[in-house]
Amino acid sequence: MWTERYVALPRRDFLAQLGTGLGGIALAGLLGRDRLLQAAELHGRVELPLPHHAAKAKRAIQIFLQGGLSQVDSFDYKPALAKYHGKPLPEDEKPDVFFGKVGLLHRSHWPFQQRGKSGLWISDLFPHLADAADELTLIRSMVSSTGNHTPGTYEAISGFRTMGFPVMGAWLSYALGSETDDLPTFVVLADSRGIPTGGANNWTSAFLPTRLQGVLLRTQGALVSDLHSALPLKAETRLARNALLLEMNRRHLDQHAGSDPLAARIRSYELAARMQMAVPEAAGLEQESQETRALYGLDRAECADFGRSCLLARRLLERGVRFVQLWSGAELGGPTWDSHGDVPGEHGREARRIDLPIAGLLRDLRQRGLLDETLVILNTEFGRTPFAQSDAGTLGKGRDHNQTAFTAWLAGAGLRHGFAYGATDDFGHKVASKPTTVHDFHATILDLLGLDHERLTYYHNGILRRLTNVHGEVIREVLA
Repeated sequence: MWTERYVALPRRDFLAQLGTGLGGIALAGLLGRDRLLQAAELHGRVELPLPHHAAKAKRAIQIFLQGGLSQVDSFDYKPALAKYHGKPLPEDEKPDVFFGKVGLLHRSHWPFQQRGKSGLWISDLFPHLADAADELTLIRSMVSSTGNHTPGTYEAISGFRTMGFPVMGAWLSYALGSETDDLPTFVVLADSRGIPTGGANNWTSAFLPTRLQGVLLRTQGALVSDLHSALPLKAETRLARNALLLEMNRRHLDQHAGSDPLAARIRSYELAARMQMAVPEAAGLEQESQETRALYGLDRAECADFGRSCLLARRLLERGVRFVQLWSGAELGGPTWDSHGDVPGEHGREARRIDLPIAGLLRDLRQRGLLDETLVILNTEFGRTPFAQSDAGTLGKGRDHNQTAFTAWLAGAGLRHGFAYGATDDFGHKVASKPTTVHDFHATILDLLGLDHERLTYYHNGILRRLTNVHGEVIREVLA
């Protein structure tokens, strides 16, 4: 376990001590892995962040449903919606909705049932995930500060509504470091149908060291572009090129006092060299048994795509990757969870892609003894309204954005399983008890990983920044 300390050392002196040859660069790579090479990023000192208390989880997977999952059609059962179906929302004030169209109340598009021994209410939108109800910790009282997709997504993954702040995966890489030299600490698996809105800002390290940003791997075809040379290259030619590049980089570092972009680029090339062996092995899904492949739905056309991502995520975590960010939903205007006009069609399509694979992931982690030390996170930027998005007095099939109430869930290490926290009003429109902000959600995740969200800081532009800004409380009731 790390111990908290600061080592005062000028940046140029620190880099000079590393040496100038291949051994020096290799040492730099190892020191970077072990959280020592941060002089250039920390204004002349080397800082060693650490787990602040015993961690329940060693690693995490974040599954993000971009577009806004409807809580009243999935995890937040509201029988009053069936009773008042087709009637106006009984409120004096007009709800604040994104597109301004407040139609009539609409019952859930899928029936709900109590699931497992815990009796959690989960709808038939997720029939396979419902079978894993006793693994889930539902938070039904999530609120967002915005009803706009892009800032809402930024807030959900970085704690801030604007770009320019590190996402949770980068913070965890900064705090916990890596368990492997051969693979990235933070890996991103985007939806194969497109990059999410906001692009690489969704896995940025922002003002944290550049090397902590997420590494995007493809979910179709080769995981990494240009991982191998396009044409055969003699070993002596490759060595000569590398030696020349090494010397040029050394001179540049000497002249620019350890430039973070260049240092990060050097590390990326070092990592790429090691990944040439590690990535093909990690991506070898054919090594898995037919039973395991079927568990993730690789034999089903509707979900094989996302199933491959889930299975790859498990294999990456097994090989030392600290954090995997898994996306469901492409750019806005493409296939996402943003169901303004047709919840049954659009939510139904997206759920069929992810339901069986996520359920398979939870079951596989449990069978392998990994779930008790792994945290699985599923969240979305906001929820959807209990009334139809349509003209007043009409009943459509879509729902508008709803930032005043939605559901997220956790599974795995250190949690009360088969448990629901918080509640919304009778219609699932607003939080009625135990409102939970994104900062509370993040604080709880950090706590499970052994980190105090108020102590995990990084000095930037005169401010000690943190993932939770100046907010957030750990949700103690969800912890085992």
